[in-house]
Amino acid sequence: MFVLMSVHHPHPEHREALIDSMHRYGAAIRGQAGLTSIHTLADAGSDRLVGLAIFESREDFERLAPIARAAVADDPFDEWEQRDIDGLALTEI
Repeated sequence: MFVLMSVHHPHPEHREALIDSMHRYGAAIRGQAGLTSIHTLADAGSDRLVGLAIFESREDFERLAPIARAAVADDPFDEWEQRDIDGLALTEI
């Protein structure tokens, strides 16, 4: 199992645009072999948004990530985000 978790800190006025972007990222690879699940989540205690994608393997992530990234390649994350995305690449131990 390989998990990609991305924690976003959107500017309030760009929150909906960022959510839409996260949904497009997920839609680009949803249903593909090797993807177990993909979610867009909101933290109940802050303004943070979390992207959570669970893959069967790191190889599946590496194969599918370019497809997902292409779906949001033109999105202005530097304008939408208050700070850099906190990205975690997690493997089960």
